[in-house]
Amino acid sequence: MEPVKPVKPVKSVTTHPDGLLRCAWCGQTDLERDYHDAHWGRPLSDGRALFEMLCLEGAQAGLSWLTILKKRENYRLAFDGFDPEKMAAYGPAKIASLLGDPGIVRNRLKVGAFIANARAYLALAATGTGFSDFVWGIVGGTTVRNSWKTLGEIPAKTPESEALSRALAKLGFKFVGPTICYAFMQAVGLVDDHVASCWRRTGRGAP
Repeated sequence: MEPVKPVKPVKSVTTHPDGLLRCAWCGQTDLERDYHDAHWGRPLSDGRALFEMLCLEGAQAGLSWLTILKKRENYRLAFDGFDPEKMAAYGPAKIASLLGDPGIVRNRLKVGAFIANARAYLALAATGTGFSDFVWGIVGGTTVRNSWKTLGEIPAKTPESEALSRALAKLGFKFVGPTICYAFMQAVGLVDDHVASCWRRTGRGAP
């Protein structure tokens, strides 16, 4: 019987050139640092901005978030600034154009999901419920502030993300599985999952 090899601990934070400790998932590029520092985990309440993030989180499926971050401006151009009314009206010609656009992830299912999501967004609005109120209702309107010490403690999904997934799917949204929904919740501040030693949690060295 071979001896059991010790498990190499997973880093929870990394030190960046500016001396700040950031969650270890944050890479060393300016794009990633800006996203981590200024966006990830900060409460977002604008319905259109939330809609954009839900779509982008779905686009990430099977890819790295950095891939999507690099293409984000291209996505905004390709999808008319994530205007749900314009997106909901996309026909075959526009879809063919999107599938030929190298600035986005050219996956037919994901492109189709964006359009389906726009239609679901508008259908929800037609009932008198705003997308922001709908999404934030999952956490009672207040950010859930977790106190993880290590990245390994952070779950891939939670009962709340499973509830959000079911609710969105029932409305007709696509690419909204519970893991994608939890990543979305982290991104838009429904939950704050910065680890305890990250500068965003400690405030130490804040720019």
